[in-house]
Parts: sequence; C-alpha cells; structure tokens
Amino acid sequence: MEVTTTSIEPRSGLCTLINVFTVEPERQAELVKLLEDATEQVMRHLPGFVSANIHRGLEGTHVANYAQWASREHFEAMLRNPEAQHHMRAAAALVQKYEPHLYEVVSVHARKAP
Repeated sequence: MEVTTTSIEPRSGLCTLINVFTVEPERQAELVKLLEDATEQVMRHLPGFVSANIHRGLEGTHVANYAQWASREHFEAMLRNPEAQHHMRAAAALVQKYEPHLYEVVSVHARKAP
C-alpha cells in the first residue's frame, strides 16, 4: 500500500522528520515560503517522499516541518540530492538554529466520540 498523504499510524513503517527552526520574527514568513517552495519544487518529486506539513509558531520565532518519508533510506537519499541541499542551505542561512530529528510513530490517542 502506497501512502500519499500524511498518515499518523503506529507501525506504518514511515520515517518521520520533525525539524524545528528558531528564527527572528521578521524572517518567519520568508522561511515558511522557502520551505513551501522547496517542498513543491524538489522534495515532493523525490523517491519515497510522502508528505510535508509546515507549521508557523504563533509566537513568531519558530517554524516546524513535519515530513514523512517511505523509509530512512529515502530520507538519507534526499539529504544527498544537490537540489535538496541547495534549499537546506538557504533555510539554514535564514535561521538562528534548526533541530532535525527522525521519529517513528509509537502510538496515537484521540478523544472518543460521545
């Protein structure tokens, strides 16, 4: 089964990147646009890409990217892609700090319907 949209399911086998960027408030919108453009122009066309979700921090100093890849190997191949590297360098130049980490979904909890 090929996943084509964000799906948060335990034991899905997907590799999840959560990258939190710390940015000056006046650069937050620029970073969001850069991440959106990188996703549309490059990332979504790479093998193993599943989804990316860009989140803007309400306080103005953070942006988070929640991205899913079919496997860790696909994610690591993206890191070696010259076009992806170009966008990653541009994002790094805009921010004070970035903290990328890979995850797997262990459990999901939701409120039961009444």
